[in-house]
Amino acid sequence: MSKHFADREVWFLTGSQTLYGEETLRQVAEQSQAIAAQLDDAADVPIRIVWKPVLKETDSIRRAALDANADDRVIGVIAWMHTFSPAKMWITGLDALAKPLLHLHTQANVELPWSTIDMDFMNLNQAAHGDREFGYIATRLGIPRRIVVGHVSNPAVQAKVGTWVRAAAGLAAARGMRLARIGDNMRNVAVTEGDKVEAELQFGVAVNTWGVNDLVERVEAVAESAIDELIAEYLDLYDVAPELRPDGERHDSLRYGARQELGMLALFEEVGASAFTTTFEDLGALRQLPGLAVQRLMAAGYGFGAEGDWKTAILVRVAKVMGQGLPGGASLMEDYTYNLVPGEEKILGAHMLEICPSLTTSRPTLEIHPLGIGNREDPVRLVFDTDPGEGLVVAMSDMRDRFRLTANVVDIVPPDQELPNLPVARAVWNPRPDFYTSAEAWLMAGAAHHTVLTTQVGVDVFADFAEMAEQELLVIDEDTTARGFAREIRWNQAYHRLARGL
Repeated sequence: MSKHFADREVWFLTGSQTLYGEETLRQVAEQSQAIAAQLDDAADVPIRIVWKPVLKETDSIRRAALDANADDRVIGVIAWMHTFSPAKMWITGLDALAKPLLHLHTQANVELPWSTIDMDFMNLNQAAHGDREFGYIATRLGIPRRIVVGHVSNPAVQAKVGTWVRAAAGLAAARGMRLARIGDNMRNVAVTEGDKVEAELQFGVAVNTWGVNDLVERVEAVAESAIDELIAEYLDLYDVAPELRPDGERHDSLRYGARQELGMLALFEEVGASAFTTTFEDLGALRQLPGLAVQRLMAAGYGFGAEGDWKTAILVRVAKVMGQGLPGGASLMEDYTYNLVPGEEKILGAHMLEICPSLTTSRPTLEIHPLGIGNREDPVRLVFDTDPGEGLVVAMSDMRDRFRLTANVVDIVPPDQELPNLPVARAVWNPRPDFYTSAEAWLMAGAAHHTVLTTQVGVDVFADFAEMAEQELLVIDEDTTARGFAREIRWNQAYHRLARGL
């Protein structure tokens, strides 16, 4: 898939007014261009920052907001009040703005030039109270926004802006997402259900279904020469089991796995989908439950949810966009089983076949084994352990009147022992603050058993994403207590119902 950051940009809007005269406004423009350039050059800011002419009156502010809304390249705007920009001028513009907003509270200089300060300097450098004027009107209007305070030369400030930019890219990806459900949901499962109309209203994701036969047609149409090329890629990237190699007795199964991958890719490119679902209960004429194909499509940037779980497919795609360019990866995950030895509690996560190899820097093995579910041929799959390190597990639940995101910070660890009889990709982790508090809080939240596990982005990025999308986020981390978490759920229940109106 094309890299999501390449054609995206954030606009840098500077507020002032005509009161100060042309000389001051010229300096405002020069200094704000310098601030925008520092952000654009920052390694932590992955998307282009585009400076726009200084805004001095109501009409130009409103027009800038409308132009940002209309430009699909723009994922958000940064606003800075260099001088005192009377906030009534911003009312119609902020009310019209439909893109995420970051309020940058900074100034041109780092240090005050104490011995030379005069009233000309004071008139030029008024962000200390100009931004407070802007903050008032944004709060008065109820505008969701991220506030970042400090000079842009500070790496911590650049990192916070970069976090917000990644979240804005995730929201932009959601707003343009088409999600292809191949078949329906697993029967009788509650958490994979949800309101697809509300998902399109809240996130902008269009969730639609294609029959399995639509996929079968593309799979059967794949050319043998294309399969040959893909097999060569497999042999280069993975340790392929002897029976699956070109001279092996089960090579035809690997060729069918490659045929599935190419057929799925053809369908998704045709319908413009960047995320998808499958289910083992609806395979039609497919010979295998797609395992290898799903793993590799996720590695290429597609979102995926198993058993028709389109909400998790959204999260996987969003996490991949937000984490682009960072070490690590993101994948569908499922809490499968526990180690409950006192003092050694941990979670083993997996999902039949479909864990993304972006979670490892090791060389996966490509194997074939019986599955015991789906009533089809033995499927091919990549087998590996997820790299140790910090991770974040996030679920999305439909709570009737809103979507709830629940995030748990985890520490991924190696398995206690080898797993020779579990030939699937997997991850083992210690949840924070501890196993018992984490599990109790997760169950209280009604969080799903399907998740995205990301080792690229942390809570801050998902917090910004949830704020932009105006959705609930519950966080389970080292500071969580069961009693405090229960209170937060009750407070959130009241807040989100009041915020949506009666």
